[in-house]
Amino acid sequence: MGYGSLIMVTGGARSGKSRLAEELAAAGGEKVVYLATAVVGDAEMAARVEMHRRRRPAAWLTVEAPLAVTEAVAREGRRAGTILLDSLGMWLSNLLSQEAAGAGDSWEKSTAVVEAIMVKVRELAAVARQVPARVIIVTEEAGMGLIPPYPLGRVFRDLLGLANQEIARRADQVYLVVAGLPLVLKDNKANEERLLAGTSPKIQ
Repeated sequence: MGYGSLIMVTGGARSGKSRLAEELAAAGGEKVVYLATAVVGDAEMAARVEMHRRRRPAAWLTVEAPLAVTEAVAREGRRAGTILLDSLGMWLSNLLSQEAAGAGDSWEKSTAVVEAIMVKVRELAAVARQVPARVIIVTEEAGMGLIPPYPLGRVFRDLLGLANQEIARRADQVYLVVAGLPLVLKDNKANEERLLAGTSPKIQ
């Protein structure tokens, strides 16, 4: 059994990124495992989670993985055809919450926290490339708005930006969704086909 592919879908809030990721997952025609990273802490969040749950096919298996995401990908990635992780940003937020004490107190502390979490991100990227399943990771673009006015918010923004770069670098395909419209930022398969056809690859 060979390795699967890694696909990243990013975009802003209510951009349609999760819907596109779900469509990509369903198009594979294989068993899909949905890795949910959200932690339900209030009624409003519960309603959002329920809305996403109703939209997904009933045959999909949902696995709650607020923290142990890499372990879940390693386990389920050998049982299913597609793994849909939604979302990277929520997972990072959960990890950052564990390290929140002192994370924004100083540049040195925040840098150490970011690097410690980035080790986990690199582990996730490596495992996602090793499992036979196709892995689709939904993430958020948080660096296109205002600078957060509080230290921990700035730490999260920096962490998410670095994590997105790491996943995008390792991914076979990267989509940016804006106003419900997907833009292809990276497509290794298409570039390989262009090379085989003797045409120039798309510049990334």
